[in-house]
Amino acid sequence: MNILEQIVQQKTKEVEKRKQLYPLELLTQSIYFNTPVVSLSKYLKRTDRFGVIAEFKRKSPSAGIINNEASVEKTSIGYMQSGASALSILTDKEFFGGQSADLTEARKFNFCPILRKDFIVDEYQVFEARSIGADAVLLIATCLEKRRILELAKQANSLGLEVLLEVHNEAELDKVNDFVQVVGVNNRDLKTFKTDIQMSRDIFGKMPKDFVKISESGISNPNDLAELKQIGFDGFLIGGYFMSQFDPAQACRSLIRDAWIQFNALVNI
Repeated sequence: MNILEQIVQQKTKEVEKRKQLYPLELLTQSIYFNTPVVSLSKYLKRTDRFGVIAEFKRKSPSAGIINNEASVEKTSIGYMQSGASALSILTDKEFFGGQSADLTEARKFNFCPILRKDFIVDEYQVFEARSIGADAVLLIATCLEKRRILELAKQANSLGLEVLLEVHNEAELDKVNDFVQVVGVNNRDLKTFKTDIQMSRDIFGKMPKDFVKISESGISNPNDLAELKQIGFDGFLIGGYFMSQFDPAQACRSLIRDAWIQFNALVNI
């Protein structure tokens, strides 16, 4: 059993437990459940931002502990002040050291799109995302059948949430549907957890034109950001690189600044 299969198996068990502890009726009573959401897709298309979705995560299966000391409040505010377009908050505890409270904490201090980054396998998690203050949810094509993605995406949209569908190869683009707002190419092989941004370059031309497009994982070089933006990507999800630095927000600021410089140089050639 590879790490992805282990995560999905564990997540399924967790969800069943949470359904008993926090029934849907309780989730819908949250103060965030009926509040307006902020559009992730629209923020990623803004011309005054580079399209960086800055992620908060404490650890990962591939890297182990990344940053156990960072404050959600300080880091999330710092990210947005540094020019990020949106936030991504890991809420998986077992494998990534996150929790739902991290996203709610970020929501308290930021008016921006917030993506709930987790392994969603059940509609319950979509309701849960709305109740903790998320604006968008991640669906991973590798984990879900095409029909299941459609069902979960419909549920998300019905609650006002946008959907980021993450693919890992060209074949998975067949799972994109009209209830998805953002399509992301993950440069990480979820079976080996190795990254290669060539994946984004290879897949871009095959991606459906009418969707916001982002590149995810393994991005830390401003030259790569500039090149991928010139190709046509609207955004970039970056977490491990920022969180591994002494000051994640400063790392975000520097990368965005240098990426703008490189991008302007490319388009003016």
